Amino acid sequence: MLFKDIIGQQSVKKHLISMVREDRISHAQLFTGPPGAGQIPLALSFAQYVNCKNPGAEDACGECSACKKMSRLVHPDLHFVFPVVKKDSSKPVVSNDYLDEWRRFIAQSPYFNEREWFSFIGAERGQGMIYTQEGNEIIKKLNLKTFEGKYKVMIIWQPEKMHNSAANKLLKILEEPPPRTLFVLVSDYPAGVLPTILSRTQQLKIPKIDEASLAEALKSIFSINGEEAETVARISRGNFIEAREIINNSEEKQFFHDMFVSAMRNAYSGKLDAINEWVDRAAALPREQLKNLLLYCVDILRESYIANYDIAELVYATPSENKFIENFKSFVNDRNVEQMVNEYELALTHIEQNGNTRLVLFDMSMKITGLFRLTNNLV
Repeated sequence: MLFKDIIGQQSVKKHLISMVREDRISHAQLFTGPPGAGQIPLALSFAQYVNCKNPGAEDACGECSACKKMSRLVHPDLHFVFPVVKKDSSKPVVSNDYLDEWRRFIAQSPYFNEREWFSFIGAERGQGMIYTQEGNEIIKKLNLKTFEGKYKVMIIWQPEKMHNSAANKLLKILEEPPPRTLFVLVSDYPAGVLPTILSRTQQLKIPKIDEASLAEALKSIFSINGEEAETVARISRGNFIEAREIINNSEEKQFFHDMFVSAMRNAYSGKLDAINEWVDRAAALPREQLKNLLLYCVDILRESYIANYDIAELVYATPSENKFIENFKSFVNDRNVEQMVNEYELALTHIEQNGNTRLVLFDMSMKITGLFRLTNNLV
């Protein structure tokens, strides 16, 4: 991938290019930042620039044999580690078992999230991780000599999902790296990475995409008018993945909206049958999708509260969400919004800790119902 194909991030691109041209590349780097900012595209472009046979002042040449192989993700000195799910419970699984799927997936778009990756491999209900055996694979790959590139590059997506034994083997090789080896770790959640690994990486904090660059890209990619592109760029908060979902009016986002509306109506009515039905429906979702639903509910609660101030530029909601928020905002106030958000976030924490999903959701729903009714004089 070429730097010119990345949306925005001009200062980050310049930093990476100058690092290579001035020969001051750190052997282990961590690219981190908000979702949809382009961490993986930047990692891929950096790997290509590092191994380009004729790099220019602003980008890789895109024409040499190394660039062509890098663009197809088949360069022999380019390696990947990423979360996977077990295909067969009796057999250890590593990233290479999914390498063909990974290449096809990135070919669709290098801007993606965990949910999209697991959906692509048909593992929506799986708990993806980087398993123990991956540690041996990392050592085996990096102990080989470089085939034809200047560097062996290993891109590790979501290192926070590494099993402890795999993480410890990675730590060992980070402490004593083979010559001409470059690690690029990519994480949206660096706090989850083993602290000893973090301490051995040079962190590059990638900002959200600036609105002007994102709007321009949206116009070009999706053939929408300037006004719509600017609106989507603003409400997506510099997140290309979110912007793409808004434009495509994704079924999942609409489903989340419908579930939130239903949850609030249940809270208003206090009907136990309706609450139980909602809990059953939510509890049946794949765990990652359920977590995303709860995060969506938190977002809309906050947007509804902010909408009370009638300052349009402070509200980051789609037109369809705004229609609901306009009618709902009066029920979200200083007396309940913080407690409601806390209940959703607490439920999310318990689900991440493998709590009983149905019990967690029922408890959350009943507390939200109590807060909603009490603070709006419905009891």
